[in-house]
Amino acid sequence: MHDAVNPESSRMADRARHQSRVVEALSRVLPAHALLWHAEDTTPYECDGLTAYRERPLVVALPENDAQVQAVLRACHALQVPVVARGAGTGLSGGAMPNAMGVTLSLAKFNRILKVDPLSRTALVQSGVRNLAISEAAAQHGLYYAPDPSSQIACTIGGNVAENSGGVHCLKYGLTLHNVLKVRGYAADGEPVVFGGDALDAAGFDLLGIVVGSEGMLAVTTEVTVKLVPRPLLARCIMASFDELRRAGEAVAAVIAAGIIPAGLEMMDKPMTAAVEDFVHAGYDLDAAAILLCESDGTPEEVEEEIGRISEVLRRCGATAIAVSRDEAERLRFWSGRKNAFPASGRISPDYMCMDSTIPRKRLADILEAIAQMERKYRLRCVNVFHAGDGNLHPLILFDANDPDELQRCERFGADILEASVAMGGTISGEHGVGIEKLNSMCVQFTPEERAMMLGIKSAFDPLGLLNPGKVIPTLQRCAEYGRMLVRGGQLKHPELPRF
Repeated sequence: MHDAVNPESSRMADRARHQSRVVEALSRVLPAHALLWHAEDTTPYECDGLTAYRERPLVVALPENDAQVQAVLRACHALQVPVVARGAGTGLSGGAMPNAMGVTLSLAKFNRILKVDPLSRTALVQSGVRNLAISEAAAQHGLYYAPDPSSQIACTIGGNVAENSGGVHCLKYGLTLHNVLKVRGYAADGEPVVFGGDALDAAGFDLLGIVVGSEGMLAVTTEVTVKLVPRPLLARCIMASFDELRRAGEAVAAVIAAGIIPAGLEMMDKPMTAAVEDFVHAGYDLDAAAILLCESDGTPEEVEEEIGRISEVLRRCGATAIAVSRDEAERLRFWSGRKNAFPASGRISPDYMCMDSTIPRKRLADILEAIAQMERKYRLRCVNVFHAGDGNLHPLILFDANDPDELQRCERFGADILEASVAMGGTISGEHGVGIEKLNSMCVQFTPEERAMMLGIKSAFDPLGLLNPGKVIPTLQRCAEYGRMLVRGGQLKHPELPRF
C-alpha cells in the first residue's frame, strides 16, 4: 500500500525542479554574484510598496549590462518562464510583485547617467537612475527634470516610465510621458526595441505613448532620454486654509477657471495635515478642514503677478488664512509636509493602502464626502492628499495587515473609492498604475471589448505573455467572478457602471 501523495510536497518538488532548470540556464549568461535563488536572498524582493501582497520569486537576476539583460530574456523566453522587471520597488499597486514561478529582473545596477546635454536640454540615463539624481546632475547647467513623485529620492526613471508617474508639479509640467523623448530596451524574446526618438517627433506610429504607462508588460526598459527644463528664477508657494472641504474643492476649480496654471496645486484634509505636521513641523494650520498649497514659478515679475491673482481667487472662495513663502527655505518647508505625507501616515498606523484615482476637479468635495461615509461603513480611518490641480486622489486607508478582517475591509473600501471615482466621471488610476491592486476595478472601468483590445496590444509585443503576467488586464473569468461577488454582497453602488 502506497502512502498518499501530499499535494503541497508535490508542488514544492515541482517548483524545485523548475528552479534548478532556470538557475542552470541563467548561470550560463550571468556571473554567480548576479543570480539569487536561496530564500534568504530572494525574500527582500517579495513585494513592492504595496506590502499587503507578497510572493517570493523563483529567481532574482541582477544584470550589469545590456548584453546580460538580452541574454536573460532569451533564456527565459526559450524556457517560457515569466519575467517581472523591477526598479527600486517603490511602486504602490503591486506592479513589481514577483511571479512565483518566474524571474524577477532587477535593473538596480543600471544606475549611470550617460549624458547630460545642456544644448538640447536632454539627459540620457539608464533605467535604474533615481528620479532626483537626474535633476542633481543637471543642476550645474541650470536645468532639472520636472516630474517629481513624492518618492523621487528613491524611485527610478524606469519605474516612472512603467507607471507614467507624475508629482506635485505635474499640473504645469506634465507627467513622465510629456517629459520623455525616447525609451530603449528589449522585448520579451530579447529583441532590441526603441520607442520615440531624439527629435520632438519620431517616424511611424507613436509607440512611445503606448510603452509609457504599460507597467512592464510590453518591454524591459534599459535606457531613457528625458527632457530637461530651465530652473525657474523664482518660486513661491501659497498656503491657504479653508474651514470647509467643499470651499477648498471649489477654490481648486476656480483657480484653473481663472486661466491660471500653477506650478503645483495640492490639497490635504485635516487628518492628513495633523499627521504630517506632527512629523515634519511644516507650519500647517491644524484648525483648517483643508489646506491648499499653490505654487507659482518663473521670473520675479511673473511670480509676483500670478501670486496676486491666485490669492484673490482663493479669498473670493472663502480662504480663512493665506500665507505666502517669503524665501526658498520657507517654500521648501511648506512643501515638506506634502512630500512626507506617506511616511507621516506610516507613523500613525501599522499599515496603509494608498489609492490612486482621478475625478473632475469640480467633484473634489463630493468624493471627500463619499470617502467620509465609507470610513463609517468600513470602520477604518482614511487620510487624504490630492494632486488637486488635475483631480488625482491619494486617499490613504489606515489598517492593520495582521488582522485579516481589517485587510478585507480595506480592500473593499479601496474598491468603493475607485467605483465612486468612475461614477463621478473619473478613472481608477492617475499615476500609480493598476498592477494587481486594481485588477477588479478594471472590470468596472472598461468593457470586455476594450479589455480585449488591450490584450491584443500586449500580444503584439509579447505573444507568449511572459512579461509581468497576471497584472493590469483582468481575464473575462475574473471579471465575471468579481461581478457575482458584488451582486451577492449587495456592494454594487452604481449598477450602471460594471462592464463584466
